Amino acid sequence: MPIFFKQIVEVPADEIIAHRVVWAMLLMTAILGVGRGFGDALRVARIPAQLARIALAAALVISNWLTFVWGVNNGHIVETSLGYFILPLLNVALGVLVLKERLRPLQWLAVLLAAAGVAIEALRAGGLPWIALVLAGTFAIYGLLRKQLPLDAASGLFLETLCMMPVALLWLAWIRHSGTSHFGTGANLFDGRDLLLVATGAITAIPLLLFAVAARRLPLSMIAFLQYIAPSIAFLIAVLVYHEPMDFTRTLAFAAIWSGLAVYSVDLLKFTAAKADAPLP
Repeated sequence: MPIFFKQIVEVPADEIIAHRVVWAMLLMTAILGVGRGFGDALRVARIPAQLARIALAAALVISNWLTFVWGVNNGHIVETSLGYFILPLLNVALGVLVLKERLRPLQWLAVLLAAAGVAIEALRAGGLPWIALVLAGTFAIYGLLRKQLPLDAASGLFLETLCMMPVALLWLAWIRHSGTSHFGTGANLFDGRDLLLVATGAITAIPLLLFAVAARRLPLSMIAFLQYIAPSIAFLIAVLVYHEPMDFTRTLAFAAIWSGLAVYSVDLLKFTAAKADAPLP
């Protein structure tokens, strides 16, 4: 993802996101049209309370996408990776605050280590790492909303992009009218940049659909570990490819968060193993 969006760094994040919505919507329409159909989406869309939740989820998603693309294209890939390292631990905290779940001792330790890492990064930067916190916060609340909606990933993404579509189309029309659009302005009808903007639809939809398939087939503990792959790759890309700064204080902040993730993972493995060994009722 970071490498992809770096190829269109000259396009403002708001324009990229508008294209991402339009092309993802068209792709999801095609996928549902030749697949399971629109039955589930229409069923949920007819219930005003559920549709309101979908609209709120769409607002959270578009905020998350906009923050991520802006961060990547303005040299903050390390901070975007920080957001997704924090995410599983923020999910645990939301479980306590919203769902009234009880934390096991190791989970408390993991959350405290993550909080310490955020505090260290805040001291280093002279303020809260807002990119990381917005990314983690919007996606954690989005996940909480989606957990409560009776929708598969494809139908959910279709409805979310459908809710975003009017705003995206109006914004694209405005920048076209104002002469600041970057789409269709090259010598050819579709140049390389145009094709990359069209490809934002696939970049958005395909990973989410594959994740939904994997989530139905893999144990939760394995899914939890696999979710560390993306921010780890983003972190390495930031430091090794784009040479973003990584001083001692920032390393200390990441070390605290990585320690929290390690503690969280150990606890999850122990809990999963104990549950598997428990006698059937």
